[in-house]
Amino acid sequence: MSGRELWADGRLRVAWASRDWPTLIRRYRALAGISQQRFGELVGMDQGYVSRLERGRARVTSEDVVARFVEGLKVPTELGGVQKMRAVTWDPPAELRDRVAHARTTGRMDVRTADWIGRVLVEHRRAEDEVGGRALWPVVLSQLDTVTEMIPHSSGSVADRLMLLAAEHAHWLSWVAWQDQRLGSALAWIDLAHGWAVDGGHADMASWAQRVRAHYSLQQGDPVRALRTAEAARYVGSRPLSPAAEAVAVHQAAMAAAALSERDRARRLAEEARELALRAPEAADRPGWLYWLDPLRAQLQVADTAYACRAWSDAACGFRSALPLLQGYARDHAYYRARLEDAERRI
Repeated sequence: MSGRELWADGRLRVAWASRDWPTLIRRYRALAGISQQRFGELVGMDQGYVSRLERGRARVTSEDVVARFVEGLKVPTELGGVQKMRAVTWDPPAELRDRVAHARTTGRMDVRTADWIGRVLVEHRRAEDEVGGRALWPVVLSQLDTVTEMIPHSSGSVADRLMLLAAEHAHWLSWVAWQDQRLGSALAWIDLAHGWAVDGGHADMASWAQRVRAHYSLQQGDPVRALRTAEAARYVGSRPLSPAAEAVAVHQAAMAAAALSERDRARRLAEEARELALRAPEAADRPGWLYWLDPLRAQLQVADTAYACRAWSDAACGFRSALPLLQGYARDHAYYRARLEDAERRI
């Protein structure tokens, strides 16, 4: 595995962002399968100093030493500004929007950096359960900073592609802000995600951003607004949605309908959502941010709607059959396990 390939690892990127040198050295060495001696050769240090750093008995106080890490460990370009991102607020910085406002200028750009950043964002989504969104926040924000810097130097399909990548980052940041109870910031980021998706002509992402907004409204106790927004998420432009993108919008509408006690409507929508999801059973058939919507998750969503409709037996049956297959997703497993236990108590 090359030096750059190692940097797709979420834990390694978090260690760099926080300047946690002991974790950084241990993680890098474990991923690369190298000794302290070899690590020292990469960064121009003797093995004894590397050992002291790894044990936390020495500190890095010189930017010259940091520069050695950057060069020797092939730290990706988009992490170069990660330190300044640690001090920003949770709200979207104005310069990000200013850069996107200048899209569509003529120019050429090497898209390999965009491809790389898109790849590591996928890794961050999957690592969030273990690493934590808050820890990854400055890393993802720094990546977004790099993406928006590229947009004014792009045009045509490349600019559209970068707009989608920017929207994916903004959605991720919105979700983490929401989990941290920063509601205003979460809404600001999801609105940016929606706007950038529309500007770039990406119907699936525009729909997903509206679906997330509907989820926020439902969690805030406003099912009327949630249903209205979820229904609108099915119709976001002239292009048809992919089956997976439409499925999550329909499921969100089902959950809002259940909260309004429209149970027949909710069950009908839940079944429609399941059928749509089953039309995209493979990850390659779904947008990247819906990597998780496999047939198992489609079944769990039907059970979740039954739970919201207070159909306890149906909910318990659905959760019970699916839970054994949900290993490896600790947070989701705990969520559905709690729902199963509650449904069983109410039967």
